[in-house]
Amino acid sequence: MNNLMDTLLLIMPLLITLSTVVIVLILAHKILLNEQTLTKDNQLSRKLILLLLYVLSFLAVSLALPVADSTRNQVIGLFGIVLSGVIAFSSTSIVGNIMAGIVLRFTKPFKTGDFIRVDQYFGRVTEKGLFDTEIQTEQRELVAFTNSFLTSNPITVTRKSGTILSANLSIGYDHHHDKISQLLITAANNCQLEEPFVQIIELGNYSISYRVSGLLTEVKSMISSRSRLYANILDTLHQAQIEIMSPNFMNTRNIADAPPAIPKATETPPEHIAKHADPSSDTTPEDIIFDKAEEAEQKERSSTELSEDIKALNEQLKDAKDEQKDRLELQIARKKEQLQTIKTKPIQE
Repeated sequence: MNNLMDTLLLIMPLLITLSTVVIVLILAHKILLNEQTLTKDNQLSRKLILLLLYVLSFLAVSLALPVADSTRNQVIGLFGIVLSGVIAFSSTSIVGNIMAGIVLRFTKPFKTGDFIRVDQYFGRVTEKGLFDTEIQTEQRELVAFTNSFLTSNPITVTRKSGTILSANLSIGYDHHHDKISQLLITAANNCQLEEPFVQIIELGNYSISYRVSGLLTEVKSMISSRSRLYANILDTLHQAQIEIMSPNFMNTRNIADAPPAIPKATETPPEHIAKHADPSSDTTPEDIIFDKAEEAEQKERSSTELSEDIKALNEQLKDAKDEQKDRLELQIARKKEQLQTIKTKPIQE
């Protein structure tokens, strides 16, 4: 009986520690990760807290082991070596992606909904998670990059304040470059590009290569605006009886006798084409191409705005009196309900 009591007393700290650790971890999982409304971006900090709890739990159990101090120190030392080894090889492991996710979260090179280019891929960011980041491409495909890949490769981010939209084309030497520049600037102005300019980028064997550029402030219409720019260049130059020659077009005809390479005007006026490509219309190509990215951006923006409103109302609530306090509490409750509704609404895949 005495031996049994001594054994129970010896392992009692370990049993209490194990019970406490299990309860704490179960509660942590329910509190931190049980919400179905959490996005990948919101899960990052909670998963890091959970990871830290696991490390502390192991250390607590190690300290409660009914062994000699030297053995306990060896167990803790072994854990430290394993942890150091995992961190040392983190560049090709899950821990490496976690660390990269932390870096991206603090540096914030891009946000949900931004246009980014990574390697040969271009698209809008739909999700930012602990291990990977997802973008939606121009083909409406979803491409996921590991966070370690993003931190080890250059990322091009399109500024929301505007981007330079350009088009390259080749014109024969029989047209003066000043005239071509004026026509190209006219085409760019017809697309509502701001401060357009023209560059001569190459003097080829058979033609001159031009680049017309302008500032596009509405970056979400980048795809349709590029198509609209190309269409306006074609219409403007062809109406001026100027043919567009590519460097691969080897001209062996007699220029004075042969007709120019300009297509005949169709029965459909250019205004009709431009109308359907207008970004102010009800539906644009971007609505179809980047549907998930647009929905994710709207959801994140609405959640952020509601959270800021709730925070501001809580500050007002501290100094409010009876009637005003009741009104503010009602507003806070409504906004919290709206925030919960937004978070619970799933994003289409």
